[in-house]
Amino acid sequence: MSDKLIECVPNFSEGRNLDTIKQITDIIELVDDVKLLDVDPGADMNRTVVTFVGTPKGVKEAAFNAIKKAQELIDMTKHTGSHPRMGATDVCPFVPVSGVTTEECIELSKEVAKRVGEELNIPVYLYEKSAQKPERENLAIIRQGEYEALEAKLQKPEWKPDFGPAEFNAQAGATVIGVREFLIAYNISLNTREKRYAMDIAYELREKGRTARRPLSEPFYFKGAELLKYKDGYYPCGDDDFVGKTMQETVDHCKEVHGYDLPALLKLNSIDPEKPEGKSVKKPGKFDYCKAIGWMVDEYDRVQISINLTNYKVTSTHHVLEETRKLAAERGLIVTGSEIVGMVPYPALLETGKFYLKKQGRSAGIPIKDILNTAVQSLGLTDVADFNIEERVLGLPKNIDTALVEMKLTDFVDEVSRESPAPGGGSIAALAGALGASLTSMVSNLTANKKGSESIDSLLNETSEKCQEIKFALVKAIDDDTNAFNSYMDARRLPNKTDAEKKAREEAMLAGLKEAVKIPLITAKLSLEAIKVAEVVVQHGNPSSITDVGVGAQSAYTGLLGGFYNVLTNLKDIDDEAFNADMRKQCSDLKKEGLERLNKVLKYVEDNLAG
Repeated sequence: MSDKLIECVPNFSEGRNLDTIKQITDIIELVDDVKLLDVDPGADMNRTVVTFVGTPKGVKEAAFNAIKKAQELIDMTKHTGSHPRMGATDVCPFVPVSGVTTEECIELSKEVAKRVGEELNIPVYLYEKSAQKPERENLAIIRQGEYEALEAKLQKPEWKPDFGPAEFNAQAGATVIGVREFLIAYNISLNTREKRYAMDIAYELREKGRTARRPLSEPFYFKGAELLKYKDGYYPCGDDDFVGKTMQETVDHCKEVHGYDLPALLKLNSIDPEKPEGKSVKKPGKFDYCKAIGWMVDEYDRVQISINLTNYKVTSTHHVLEETRKLAAERGLIVTGSEIVGMVPYPALLETGKFYLKKQGRSAGIPIKDILNTAVQSLGLTDVADFNIEERVLGLPKNIDTALVEMKLTDFVDEVSRESPAPGGGSIAALAGALGASLTSMVSNLTANKKGSESIDSLLNETSEKCQEIKFALVKAIDDDTNAFNSYMDARRLPNKTDAEKKAREEAMLAGLKEAVKIPLITAKLSLEAIKVAEVVVQHGNPSSITDVGVGAQSAYTGLLGGFYNVLTNLKDIDDEAFNADMRKQCSDLKKEGLERLNKVLKYVEDNLAG
């Protein structure tokens, strides 16, 4: 599959008829260069979230085909479900994953929207980053009134579709298409069947907040007696008892005292801040980029707070979960767990794992798999459904099945011992450096976060995380070194009969050799970093474990020396004096510094062993 990848997450208004869902996903899988990642049907919501990735060309074709098939199979005149919706394909977002700019993705979304409108006669609205009008950026605003209000909405000039006819398509409804940030669809489960309780918390969490009431009622805000409304000369603040005589007074108060933009909040709730009279007073929710509602899920026999996190880099799962646990406890409720619908980006789950490790007073300098497992356990992601990290995490670092690092240790050792020249010293150097960093990480973790270690916890948590970064990069270099050597050998096998062939072969060989030099140089540099960290840990680590630091530093120096040797052996075939001189200088400096630092570590270890 190409380096250019786009994710598409169409939401179809069918979650009960599995045959219908399969017909739609089968159409997606027929397209070349597209991979179906996840299919998540919800019977109560009567909605299915489908996730697939692929090349721009493949995703464009698969998205159109799926929308077309959904129009054929789903009849919106008969649709019921708890989730807001306005069409058979309710929303079809595109998300740039890698090698694709947002602008390229926007253009693709418009091409799909145009085709859907013209060929399928479905009204299409562009939203989020593809929106042609600011008021259409927010999906919730476009979808207000849902399918039932669509026929009347299409008759209003301000709601003319961006593509397709301004005519009611009773069977298909309307579709919303656009480019957005990665959206995490996240549900939090509560130990109650009372939907109003879930809604009460959802209103507290979501960015658009809720209608203000007086007098206040605690812990259930919705039990407050009176809904506040703006009147001429009476402009209450939703957060306290302040009442402005003009709207501007209240706007200024909200900005100065509470730190939020009241006009923006009102617009989010479809209220004109210039003419708010007669409309409900609003108070903001706790989180930006957070949409939330509460609903009852009969399948789970409990209510859930259904949340869309539209920018996980600002508001992520652990943020809303921790606040929900607090709000639930105030109401006598318990969060039983949560679920992620569809896929979750690897960086998001990784940060969540690190968040909970920190709360537990533990180091995040542990293997990635352990961090992700901490996230899954802490979020309670297996409360109502299974959660398989390998299947549900988008962008999870993986090695191909044939990678050296995926071999059993005994098989790897056997492979090294055979007559083939690769894997050779470069790969073994990278492995030695990785093992050295791992040992130093181990001693950091053995020492930190224990009784009496408070003064050095921060330092050793930092060193363990640094070691994990070095280890991760060096493990990758094990295969990179062998692959670089093989690429050079492939270049040598190129035809060289004609002048053009000879020139192309020479250029390919030179490029291959320079790559074969670059990888071991990286190995040497990373191994030096591992020795530097060992210098710190040997002085602060548990005295009974400093021999492990010594072994780690010595192993890392082997990685440095191995990288050094592999750079030099490849330079003799490179006809580039300036390049060669620079490489030799860098290697000489690395070797000198590495040996000096190694000797300091070993002296410290041996002095302590001598008593």
